[in-house]
Amino acid sequence: MFCPRCGQANIDTARYCRQCSGRLPDVDGPRVIFGAEKSPGVAAVLSFFWCGLGQIYNGQILKGIILMMLYGLSWLMIHSLVFLLIGIITTPILWVYGMVNAYRAAERFNRQNAAAY
Repeated sequence: MFCPRCGQANIDTARYCRQCSGRLPDVDGPRVIFGAEKSPGVAAVLSFFWCGLGQIYNGQILKGIILMMLYGLSWLMIHSLVFLLIGIITTPILWVYGMVNAYRAAERFNRQNAAAY
C-alpha cells in the first residue's frame, strides 16, 4: 500500500506510513467519517453571516471562537471614538478573512479525505 501523503510503499496491514507517519487508508474498506464532505460554499456563507461560524462548521472550533472574539472586539472598537479608526480597518479585514479561510479550509478538508479513500 502506498501512502497518499508521501508515496512511500508500506506493508498492506500498516496503519501508519513508515516514512511520514501519516495515517494510511483502512484496508477493510472506507471509513465512515461524520461530516466527511464539507461544502466550501456553506462554510463561506456561514462566515458571511457570523465571522468564525464557517471555521466551526469545518471542525476548527478554537479558530472559530478566536475569530468570533476578535470580530466582536473589533466591533466594539468601532463604537468607541478612541479606537474608531482601528475598528473600521480591522472589522472588514476579519470578516473577509473569515469567509476566505472557511472556504479554503473546507476545500482542503475535502481533498485530504478524498486522498484517504
